[in-house]
Amino acid sequence: MSAVCAQCGKSFEPKFEYQLAPAPGGIPGPWCSPVCIPVAQELNCSVCGTVFEPVYAWQAEGGLAFCSEACREGESKMAQVLAVMNQKGGTGKTTTAIHVAAGFAEKGDRVLLIDADAQGNVGASLQVKGPGNLKDLMLDGRSLEELRVEHSPRLHLLTADAGLAVIDLHLPGMKGRSRALQRALEPVKPHYDRIVIDCSPSLSLLNQNALCAADGLLIPVSCDYLALVGVRQVMRTIANVQELLGHPVQLIGVVPTLYDHRRRIDRQVRATLLERFGDKLAPVVRQSVRITEAPGHGGTVFDSAPSSRGADDYRRLVNWLAEGNWRTD
Repeated sequence: MSAVCAQCGKSFEPKFEYQLAPAPGGIPGPWCSPVCIPVAQELNCSVCGTVFEPVYAWQAEGGLAFCSEACREGESKMAQVLAVMNQKGGTGKTTTAIHVAAGFAEKGDRVLLIDADAQGNVGASLQVKGPGNLKDLMLDGRSLEELRVEHSPRLHLLTADAGLAVIDLHLPGMKGRSRALQRALEPVKPHYDRIVIDCSPSLSLLNQNALCAADGLLIPVSCDYLALVGVRQVMRTIANVQELLGHPVQLIGVVPTLYDHRRRIDRQVRATLLERFGDKLAPVVRQSVRITEAPGHGGTVFDSAPSSRGADDYRRLVNWLAEGNWRTD
């Protein structure tokens, strides 16, 4: 597919992501080369935040800005993005997203947890409400610094509310509508080690955006038949995103949640998942009163019951992720 450079008018075949990304300041492309990317007089380095005047074309690439070659090399260490999704509700999806994010923050990573579900269960579970939501970041041009809430020094939240529900009404009219979230996260990623997105249990354009922005996908599955149906729906959605949008999404893991080994159906579901997903099957998260009670304390089970089996199970899951497919080293 050919394109015409917005700066020099040259026709070219885009090969790199920066060629289709907006320039610093949101100026739309495409650009045939870095030399054609317009730059502002002063830019903020996307990695360290230093204000500088660009001299070289490489200092303004694909919507990112680098004050030095060291920061440009550091850009390769930008946050890895994990979408947590199941198209059936009641699977422990939000609880898993919260505890994966909090668990990595507990290990010392800088983590951003994004609520992409208009039900706003992330904020409700942690008893916080931010000044805006994902729509403000994606469509209204507000910065993350304006919108985020600090749950702890290493865990920041972008909460949601009912106002997020209208985003699917606005996205269809946008150019590159399935990559709006990916573009919005580019200037954010250098400031974090990991970004976790709690997706809604639906087939929506916002969920497509989450998959296009994600490096990997984690699927929580409650141990019942309908949850398996939800897994199949998610796998079809992944295939569609890969085929139609050309974005590879890696399945990081499938997590059996609300697990009780005494129930026959739980053991059967886990066996089915093991046969289907093999080493992608994550450690189980057992049913736990302490996990259920944690939102009432305005925090995670790590905060309210750090020695409980619920805390142990989620730490085991975080360690499994850190040592396996969601490694950042």
